[in-house]
Amino acid sequence: METYGLLSLLPPVLAIGLALWTRQVFLSLAAGLWLGFVILAGGNLATGTLAAMDGIVTVFESAGNTRIILFTLIVGALIALIQRSGGVAGFVARLMAKLDRMSATAETKGQRKLVELLALGTGLLLFIESNISILTVGTLYRPVFDKLGIPREKLAYIADSGSAPSSVLLPFNAWGAYIIGLIAAQPLSANMGTPTDVFIRATLMNFYPMIVILTLVFVIVSGRDIGLMRKAEIRAKETGLLNREDAQIMMADAALDTEPKDGIPFKARNMLIPLALMVVLMPVFLWITGNGNIVEGSGSKSVLYATSFAVVGAMVLYKLTGALRIRESFETVLSGMSGMVPLAILMVLAFALGSLCRELGTGLYVAETAKGFISPALVPAMIFLISCFVAFSTGTSWGTFAIMVAIAVPLAQAMEVDPVLAIAAAIGGGVFGDHCSPTSDTSIISSMATANDHIDHVRTQLPYALIGGGITTILYLILGFLSA
Repeated sequence: METYGLLSLLPPVLAIGLALWTRQVFLSLAAGLWLGFVILAGGNLATGTLAAMDGIVTVFESAGNTRIILFTLIVGALIALIQRSGGVAGFVARLMAKLDRMSATAETKGQRKLVELLALGTGLLLFIESNISILTVGTLYRPVFDKLGIPREKLAYIADSGSAPSSVLLPFNAWGAYIIGLIAAQPLSANMGTPTDVFIRATLMNFYPMIVILTLVFVIVSGRDIGLMRKAEIRAKETGLLNREDAQIMMADAALDTEPKDGIPFKARNMLIPLALMVVLMPVFLWITGNGNIVEGSGSKSVLYATSFAVVGAMVLYKLTGALRIRESFETVLSGMSGMVPLAILMVLAFALGSLCRELGTGLYVAETAKGFISPALVPAMIFLISCFVAFSTGTSWGTFAIMVAIAVPLAQAMEVDPVLAIAAAIGGGVFGDHCSPTSDTSIISSMATANDHIDHVRTQLPYALIGGGITTILYLILGFLSA
């Protein structure tokens, strides 16, 4: 595949750098896209500008991209429905009453830890699909976190960092099936076992997601925060502001502030039943789309189907219980979907940038360049760091897996390094870079589900991810030198 050398790095670097500096993520992504298409056009500004517009349109040529964008709009409808039905208000009232009973006192600090641990546990249990995990945690716990004065940045960190790590550590989902498929395509020796065996052994050496989960537990239990997250906690405590004062919240008011209908009782079931339906239907549709094999199911199809049926189920439930008439439900659905339009636009830009980076050969250039100066002892750590950069630049962990597993296995075999260790490093690096990237779809959905400023989420999560990445790099260096 043709690459554009150093030029291939400029679009993602510009987009990410501008986003972190200016906090204007739409402008930053658009600037990176424009520059990339100008490069593809050989420096012709007019041709590159027109090609950039066409590049945005071609996002919808991918059925997977289109399904995720539709999923985003439907999520807005579901959130608005459960708010309008009084489900959110009922859930908050019930959970707060339970917390008061469970705590020895009504002291907020103890309640905070318990709620944060519950949110983390919920995210880990929903390992079947990362977006379902993020959506459920954000929707269920945002009103409770708000009630306790916990900044939105903290909830976004818990939702984001608890989703992909659990999904990638367990093989019984679309993540596992995808990675096993990538491993199966590699020239592995017969004595290494089946691709599933290799994946399970690689999981035991996939240190980054393990460290992320342990770090989350430590932060919650100790109450110790660092960097901008600490400032966010201080801001929330001293001013009551759950978001930064001039934050660009990734959910419009139509979806975020839908008021419960007047004169109806607030029932937690109006929230829990639709969300439970969505979660239960996810593995069902994975089984259906996988023709009877859940690990071969389509994640993008299943998450779209599950949320769509959850919306329909909610409308039927509210009609039967008298909470909302069908006409009221449809009006609420349209209002909620309209609130997600900014997020849908952001995802279109992010997908377009990822496609552009593949066309420029950004990931391949980085990986191929690094081959020339890696010694055997450094192979695992270098594969991890390269995967980090590729995922950070492209905003996709799955795309990084596809690039890096295909490079890591032959490189490890040629340099007499354990291929299983190399696969683990490639997978962990993809998750790490995805956690740090403002163009990552899981990071974007985390900001949406928690009604957070997207760049604030990235900046507050980044120090924790860097700590996990640093520890992981050291572990791979140690293993590399021990096995050399």
